[in-house]
Amino acid sequence: MRVGLGYLKEAAQVLSNPDGKKGKQVRRQLRGLLTRMRREAKRARKAKQEKLAEALEHFGKVTGSYEPGLFYCYDYAEVPRTNNELEQLFGSHRYHERRASGRKGGSPTVVVRGPVRLVAALVTRQKEPKAEELVPRDQEKWQRLREELQRRRGERAKHRRFRRNPDAYLRDLESKFNQSRLLA
Repeated sequence: MRVGLGYLKEAAQVLSNPDGKKGKQVRRQLRGLLTRMRREAKRARKAKQEKLAEALEHFGKVTGSYEPGLFYCYDYAEVPRTNNELEQLFGSHRYHERRASGRKGGSPTVVVRGPVRLVAALVTRQKEPKAEELVPRDQEKWQRLREELQRRRGERAKHRRFRRNPDAYLRDLESKFNQSRLLA
């Protein structure tokens, strides 16, 4: 138990990053710790300490699954360090969406326009953007994003057609089916 707790405290110390290291350095340090933990798990298995071995292996596996996005917060100060801070950011956005729309649940527009609305909301909370920052740098990428948003909006609108007028929707579907049979 002490061995596992010692590794856990060491991992917390590495991730708290008191020295203010960059993400690459923190990643390297954590990988070194995880390597030591894997070696310790092998030793524990040989010594028939299965619980310790399982705990160390599980910690290594879970930490490894988080690794791709774990270190951005050390390179970019505006990225929250913990899930709690991240959840607070998104929860705050959800709260303001509900207040603005009067809805009890989340706004469906977050699903359709999320890549734009959510990012815009989070960025403007940090600082007010200047006009020149709002101009798209890559026109083609901006156009593709707009087309994607428009496509998503169209898809969501199709979902409402059945609820609004099921008879007309089914007639239209039947007519398309009959036309496809005539062409074949």
